[in-house]
Formats: sequence, structure tokens, C-alpha cells
Amino acid sequence: MTREEFEELVAEALDRIPPELTRLMDNVAVFVEDEPPADDPELLGLYEGTPLTDRGEWYAGVLPDRITIYRNPTLRMCEDRESVVAETEVTVVHEIAHHFGIDDERLHALGYG
Repeated sequence: MTREEFEELVAEALDRIPPELTRLMDNVAVFVEDEPPADDPELLGLYEGTPLTDRGEWYAGVLPDRITIYRNPTLRMCEDRESVVAETEVTVVHEIAHHFGIDDERLHALGYG
């Protein structure tokens, strides 16, 4: 799968997020990279920033939170296009949930691990 095709899958996954949630997302940007950091080669996605639940009066003038979805680990773990589509959607939802302050333990319990 090409980078462009994968980026389109990420965009489609973002489009499936309910509008009532996307309206609440604030100061966050989503990126696609081919490979994760070398110290975690199996990583599918990464949220970097300050979750909405942790922001207070001090939160102003900061760089956007960053969600990165990693293409190659997803392609390596999935057997076919359908699996890539499903895994990409789960990964996008997982990382957006971190933006809303939901931790890994709760995400795993909800099936977004």
C-alpha cells in the first residue's frame, strides 16, 4: 500500500469520528510517518501533547498536540487491505482517545488496545 493510500485511510478514519467529538478536539494535528522511533519498532500510533482533561488556565500559546500514525508497522502486521483499514481505524481512535484523556488501560478494556 502506498503512502498516499495509507494517508487516505487515516483521513477516512478521522472522518468517521462523530462530529460531536471532533468539535471538542482542540489544538491537535495528525501526521502519518513511515516508521516509529527505533526504540519501539512495533508502535502503530503515538499521541504527544497535553490531554484536554489536563489543560487548565495556563494552557495558551502552545504548539499543537501531535498524533502520529505509523504506516509500515501497520502494514507488516496486517495480512490484507481489510485488516489495514480496520487496524488503522482502531489506531486513530486510540490516539484521539488519548487527546481526550483516556488511558491505555481503559482503551484496552473497550477493545481499542
